[in-house]
Amino acid sequence: MDAAPELTLSPPANLRDLGGIAIPGGAVRAGFALRADDLSLADPASAQRLVDDGLTAIIDLRSADEVAVTGRGPLGRQQVSYHHVPFLASIGAAARTAGDSAAMLDQSTFEPMYIRMFESAAPQIVTALSIIAYAPGATAFHCAAGQDRTGVLAASLLLTLGAHDDEIVADYVATGDNSDAIVGRTRQVIAPIMDRLGLDLDWAARAAVRQEFSPRPMRGLLDHLTATYGDPLRPLRAAGLTDDLVQRLRGRALGA
Repeated sequence: MDAAPELTLSPPANLRDLGGIAIPGGAVRAGFALRADDLSLADPASAQRLVDDGLTAIIDLRSADEVAVTGRGPLGRQQVSYHHVPFLASIGAAARTAGDSAAMLDQSTFEPMYIRMFESAAPQIVTALSIIAYAPGATAFHCAAGQDRTGVLAASLLLTLGAHDDEIVADYVATGDNSDAIVGRTRQVIAPIMDRLGLDLDWAARAAVRQEFSPRPMRGLLDHLTATYGDPLRPLRAAGLTDDLVQRLRGRALGA
């Protein structure tokens, strides 16, 4: 299904390759895994460029109500496998869990949401990791902004690959450089959804709140996993992450 005709298509604002991040045995190779903001809004030229560069699989972490607004966009016409693996059943439920609008807008307070997401969506995380492990080429995973759901999956992948916490946090914080562009690009999708749900989401306030992108939510998630479980992968192992899958991911990430 293509994007709705009234949506403005544009190059992704928060797309980056995880290549170069240090892991045991070397570094993640370029063209293994990419993280992004909403790829359903990618313009045709950007979609073609991704495919030309080796993209073979897309993991869409958005909720069904978000997907219903956008469809798949130009990438839906490419020979790329599509996997809908929602980390949240409903954007509205997640918004109401956050409390008031100020809490929703303050990125520095997102640690509890990340912890809940990692623990409650562990089966979906394992599914996504399996898709990445067995894709014949590059896999791109995305949500709306490429920040929260995408950030949790990126952290999960990098933890599985053995990356140091500092590397994971540095990758997360890189989103801050793109915040203004992300807000402008995703507003056309998220704002109508929030309006239908009767939620007040002031996008101008959202941009103003983010004067500085905080590493605290991701650092807090990683600290929580180590302090609570010893092995930060324990919730994922309980959800089906096997040693064989870990080794396959590490081998593919290194180019083996």
